Amino acid sequence: MATPLHELTIHEAKELLDGQIVSSEDLTRAVLDRVKQVEPAVKSFVTVTGDLALEEAKAFDRNSIDRPQGTLQGIPFQLKDNICTRDILTTCSSNMLSEFIPPYNATVVEKLKKAGGILVGKGNMDEFAMGSSTENSAFHSTHNPWDLNRVPGGSSGGPAAAVASGECFYSLGSDTGGSIRQPASLCGVVGLKPTYGLVSRYGLVAFASSLDQIGPITKDVRDCSCVLDAIVGHDPMDSTSIESVSASYSKSLDGDIKGLKVGVPKEYFEAGVDPNILECVKDSLLVFEKLGAIVSEISLPLTKYALAVYYILAPSEASANLSRYDGVKYGYSYTDADTIWDAMEKTRQNGFGPEVSRRIMLGTYALSAGYYDAYYVKAQKVRTMIRDEFSSVFNNYDVLITPTSPSTAFLIGEKTKDPLQMYLNDICTIPANIAGIPAISIPAGFANGLPIGMQIMGSYFSENTILNAAFAFEQATEWHKMRPPL
Repeated sequence: MATPLHELTIHEAKELLDGQIVSSEDLTRAVLDRVKQVEPAVKSFVTVTGDLALEEAKAFDRNSIDRPQGTLQGIPFQLKDNICTRDILTTCSSNMLSEFIPPYNATVVEKLKKAGGILVGKGNMDEFAMGSSTENSAFHSTHNPWDLNRVPGGSSGGPAAAVASGECFYSLGSDTGGSIRQPASLCGVVGLKPTYGLVSRYGLVAFASSLDQIGPITKDVRDCSCVLDAIVGHDPMDSTSIESVSASYSKSLDGDIKGLKVGVPKEYFEAGVDPNILECVKDSLLVFEKLGAIVSEISLPLTKYALAVYYILAPSEASANLSRYDGVKYGYSYTDADTIWDAMEKTRQNGFGPEVSRRIMLGTYALSAGYYDAYYVKAQKVRTMIRDEFSSVFNNYDVLITPTSPSTAFLIGEKTKDPLQMYLNDICTIPANIAGIPAISIPAGFANGLPIGMQIMGSYFSENTILNAAFAFEQATEWHKMRPPL
């Protein structure tokens, strides 16, 4: 039986396009039909741009001679709804921006358009990217395609669920403390957080500017490398953008990892991680050894401080970034007030949800005059120590392998009343953001019918290395071929 078009990977779809077996319109219609079929249950989109997508696909097919060259040409994709799109609603899943239509595209959008991509819509998320379950969206909760009673992870839960359920061929998310990798793990797909500065943040609605990074969510590693090829590069509109990068990640996938030095940090395998996940990742390490990698246990003792550092620095930056939403320039504005100060207070009170408000208050407190040195400055010092610890380890090891998430997908509503338990979902992913290093989550198994993700971290700008390690594991296993029974 032929594989349905919506289940194809990017590179499989591209082969059919190049062979003129299918058209871009065929692929786009297949995805949009899939959206109509499963979206009422999955709810991964905030906005579906079906008519626009079909117009672009038809134009692409008509102009086949002048097509842009590249793997992504004519392939439908989705974007997390905190990435600005010209003339298309960009809400951050917040009442504050429920009617915001940007006048410009984010740099990554321009790059994907130039590569010939077809945008089919914007993915649901935790409000302003603050959360680990996509239950903090002001509009609706997204459901995990593997079990509709469970969360897809967050904050890029919409993109991960959309890719897993075949509602797009790939999506872009943002990762501040694990918001690409954790939902990728819970939905059984691939998610990459690049090195900080490798991908332009221009047009990404800011949460925590020193931690945010845009990255791809795809069905397999080859697709991930192809999307990364398209979106990297220096951008003069982003002062943190890296000056020069060679975009050749897809060409470096040979699957040869003989002699690869793999470090296994024992701190990621301690109490608090589901035993099924620990067993799965340990079994995966045996695969690496069979492929010729050298696997050794190591220690990263400062890892235990990463969560505390994150929940001082990220809310502090959020407090500063979200101060722009005052009801004056754009977004929601409360108008039934006697003074501008009352209007501003009511705007923020009604525009932000409870989790965003909580983090703004945490950040404002940490930045206040009496606590700035005690909390914020101290957290920055520990952040430097964590960076140095990773740098020291990567002098002797090529990659580090850990679980991506301490648990598989949990039930919707299970952790909403306990913010601290929700924060612990990012305990394995946050250190990579603190240090600014690249990390990828790939499917590594199942427990009780739910996907398990394995995380591979590397040194700065070692995307080629971690992608090839992930590719080697992927070629030796079948987990990436599993699809949810929707």
